[in-house]
Amino acid sequence: MRTLLAAALLAATAAHAQLPADTEANIAAAAQKALHDTGVPSVSIGIVQHGKIVYTHAFGLAQLQPATPAAAAMAYPIGSISKQFTATAILLLQQEGKLSIDDPVGKYFPELTRANDVKLRNLMTMTSGYEDFAPQDYIIPAWKKPIAPIDNVHEWAEKPLDFEPGTQWQYSNTNYVLLGLVVEKVSGEPLGKFIRERVLDPLHLQGVFNTYTQREKLQVLGYVSYAMATPRVQPLEAPGWYFGDGDLAMPAATLLAWDLGIMNKSLLSPASYAEFETAYKLQNGTSSGYGLGTFVREKDGHRELEHSGEVGGYVAENVVYPDDGLAIVALTNEVASSAASEVVNAITPLLLPAAAPVVEASADPFVAQLKTILSGLQHSQIDRSLFTSDTNDYFNQDALSDFQSTLSPLGTITDITRTRTALRGGMTFGLYRVAFSGGTTLLVDVYLKPDGKIEQLLVVGKA
Repeated sequence: MRTLLAAALLAATAAHAQLPADTEANIAAAAQKALHDTGVPSVSIGIVQHGKIVYTHAFGLAQLQPATPAAAAMAYPIGSISKQFTATAILLLQQEGKLSIDDPVGKYFPELTRANDVKLRNLMTMTSGYEDFAPQDYIIPAWKKPIAPIDNVHEWAEKPLDFEPGTQWQYSNTNYVLLGLVVEKVSGEPLGKFIRERVLDPLHLQGVFNTYTQREKLQVLGYVSYAMATPRVQPLEAPGWYFGDGDLAMPAATLLAWDLGIMNKSLLSPASYAEFETAYKLQNGTSSGYGLGTFVREKDGHRELEHSGEVGGYVAENVVYPDDGLAIVALTNEVASSAASEVVNAITPLLLPAAAPVVEASADPFVAQLKTILSGLQHSQIDRSLFTSDTNDYFNQDALSDFQSTLSPLGTITDITRTRTALRGGMTFGLYRVAFSGGTTLLVDVYLKPDGKIEQLLVVGKA
C-alpha cells in the first residue's frame, strides 16, 4: 500500500532504495504473523537501510467498522517517541545560549519540589526523581477529563522525590511535560509552534500533527483489547495530559526521515547530537542506559538508539542503528499490545543478524498470586480487594467478559515466568510469560504499588 508521501520520500533516496524480494516477503510474513498472534488491527512499517529509506508498507485495517485498509501515508500517534522532539527543542535553545541543560529547574519553576537540586539534564535523562503521572497502559478515569499541562506538573512535581536526583533512573512522563513548559517559557512561543518552525520545517518532516489538538486528522482509529478479545474502539485521552511527552502523530516514512536526521546530524551541532546519544552516568558510576530522550544500548557490537511510544489506542516502536545506517519503525493501532515490538524484533535479524533480542528470566514471588488471579478471570471472577481503584475501573463488565471468553478455552495454567522487571512511577513493573495446557503462551504485564496493590494487569500478546 505505498502512497504519494511514501513514494516521494522513496524516490528521493535514489540508490539502495529497494529491498530484495525475499526480504520483503519475510517482512510481510512477520507483519501478518504479529497481527494474527496479537489481534492488533494494523501495522505500518518503515525501514531505512544504508542511510536511505528502502521500505514503507502498511498491513491490516486502519478501521474495523467500516473496514478501511491501512495505508503507509496514514499518520499514527507515536506517543513517547515525541520526547525526542522536545529534547531537540531544548538542545536548540542551549545552542543559542538561551538556557543550559545543567540549569536547575528552579530557574524556571522555583515552586516545584527540590527545584534547585533537579537539573534540566535530570529531566531529559529520567533521573530527576519526579514521579511519573502516566505509567499505566490503559485509560484511567483521571485522563478522561482535560487538564492544563502546568496543573499536571504542579500535581506531580510538587510531591516528594522518588529518589535523590542523579542517583537512579526511572521513566517519567512528568519530566517531559515540564520540559515542554520550559521551551515555552524560554522561547516565548507555544511548544507546538516552536517545534514546527525550528525542528519539523528545517528537516522537511511532512504530515506531522498534534494527536490531541488536531485529532480530527487521524484516519487510523485506536483500539483496546481485553485479554486479546475482539478489539473495541478506544477513545484518546482528554487534551492536556500529553504535552511534549507524547503528543505527535506522523506517517512511518516521516519518522524514518527523523531518524535520518539523527544519523546524518542534520539539525543540531555535533556536540548536541553527542549529548543526545550519550547515556547518563548515575552517581554510582553505572550507566542509566538513557540519553536525552532515547534509550542507548549496544547489541552485539551495534550501537542502538531505541524508543517506544504508547497513547490511548496506539503503540509505536522506533529503533535506530546509527553506525549501520539502519532504522526500523512499526506503528500500530491498539493500546497495550506487543505487536509493534514483535514486528521490529522479527525484522531486525533479517537486516542485522547479530542484533537478536535477549530475554532474561528470574524468579518472582508474585507468580503464585498472578496464577490465582488469571485462573479466576477464566471464570469471570475477580477479587477487587487486590486492585487499585484505577484497575477496578479497567476491569468493567466488558473487560471481565472478554477475559473469560479469551482465557477459559486455553486450559489450565502450567507455568508462569517473569522475563523482565523495572521501576516506574514509584511502582514495580513485571512482564510475565504465562503458559496454558492448551499450548498457548501469553504475555502479561503488571504494575505493583509499594503496598502490594495491583495498578495494572494486562494481556499484551502471545509469546
